[in-house]
Amino acid sequence: MVKRNIKLMETTTFSALAEPNRLRMMELLLSVKGPLTVGEIADRLGLQQPQASKHLRVLLEAGLVEVEAVANRRNYKLRVEPLQALDVWLETYRKVWNERFDNLEDYLQKLQSKENH
Repeated sequence: MVKRNIKLMETTTFSALAEPNRLRMMELLLSVKGPLTVGEIADRLGLQQPQASKHLRVLLEAGLVEVEAVANRRNYKLRVEPLQALDVWLETYRKVWNERFDNLEDYLQKLQSKENH
């Protein structure tokens, strides 16, 4: 069950981040020190507020952001946990690619050595 939840999280996370405006929102929220309102996010990214709200809802449902209602404002900020989980998942692939690059480097050095002899 845990593996299935992790895979579901990954799929949800990747789906949410696949849309360019949502990725830009994540980058914006990462670059600021505190939460931003929907209006601030829309203004900074050149989006209409309803469009920004729609994208933020997807990010919220994916667990990538959290929202706090203050009076009639909704303040959004990043959630670190899903990004950490994604990093752990990606670490497996980093190891595989590093091994492959190391093997390629060894192979290229052998070829170069043969050419020099």
